[in-house]
Amino acid sequence: MRNRQRGSHLGLVLLASQVFRMGLDNIPPVTLAVLGLNVYLYLFPAAPLMQTCVSVQQAYWFKDWRRLLLSPLHHADDWHLYFNMLSFLWKGTKLERRLGGPWFLYLLSVFSLITGLVYLALEALLTELTQDQSYSMACAVGFSGVLFALKVVSNHYHPGGVTYVMGFPVSNSYVSWVELVLIHITSPGTSFVGHLAGILVGLLYTAGPLKAVMKTCAGFVTSNGYSSRANAYYHSSGTTGYSSAGGGYSGYRQSPPDYTTTRAASYAGGLTEEEQIEAAIRNSLHDRGQSSQRGAPPPYGFRPFEEATAEEVRLRRLRRFDN
Repeated sequence: MRNRQRGSHLGLVLLASQVFRMGLDNIPPVTLAVLGLNVYLYLFPAAPLMQTCVSVQQAYWFKDWRRLLLSPLHHADDWHLYFNMLSFLWKGTKLERRLGGPWFLYLLSVFSLITGLVYLALEALLTELTQDQSYSMACAVGFSGVLFALKVVSNHYHPGGVTYVMGFPVSNSYVSWVELVLIHITSPGTSFVGHLAGILVGLLYTAGPLKAVMKTCAGFVTSNGYSSRANAYYHSSGTTGYSSAGGGYSGYRQSPPDYTTTRAASYAGGLTEEEQIEAAIRNSLHDRGQSSQRGAPPPYGFRPFEEATAEEVRLRRLRRFDN
């Protein structure tokens, strides 16, 4: 590995300030680990940038398939890293709380690989249609394709509401397409095809066969004795990722690290991403302040710390008299 040349690294400083402002305890482990991996590979890249970017020429013609694994985890500069990781911090926290750490890690792995494959297919198609070889030589790097896929999934799990883009309200159902066009117009150096590939992968998961295929593959692994808990999500979940029995929605606890059911964090209709993150943080802090009751259904909403049930009052009185 080669150390990144020294510079101002202002993007890294701002990213660190955002992470500590949110609080390490409030960032789920998979999201934090993936963010840390991207930062590490920016500082100590596995290979020079031109050997990590992915293109039809390098990956397909020259059979350098390892680029599919390297390209999402490397970034061109610190600002590229900052904007991608800041977006991932919000989306990752929200989705990991929704899906649970194991499934979210599985989702990221699949999205990273398939987004690269779809990107290659689109560039090859453009080359064939236009007879312009420059499409096959266009080399893309960065996590933004995966982020577009995650945005589609996030909007699927939190339907309704609007996002303000340049001051104009846009329905969450269409905001990914609007951002795709606006980013290409305002930042011509970005990969339009890479971002489009991310949207298509997100749609393959939410409206296509990708989610079912992932469940089948994960079920095959767990049926061979690998894990008895990894299939808790997809065996009990419906189309929205949680079941009425409370067995599908996996939230996050910081200490000890565990994944348990809660419906409080799943309510996000009409909230912005920042408001949803604030609600998730409050929910995490609330969960750390109380112990769950055996057999009791998960609470809906937030209960103040000082509020106690009749059973808790009775137990406190017994303990006081015993003393």
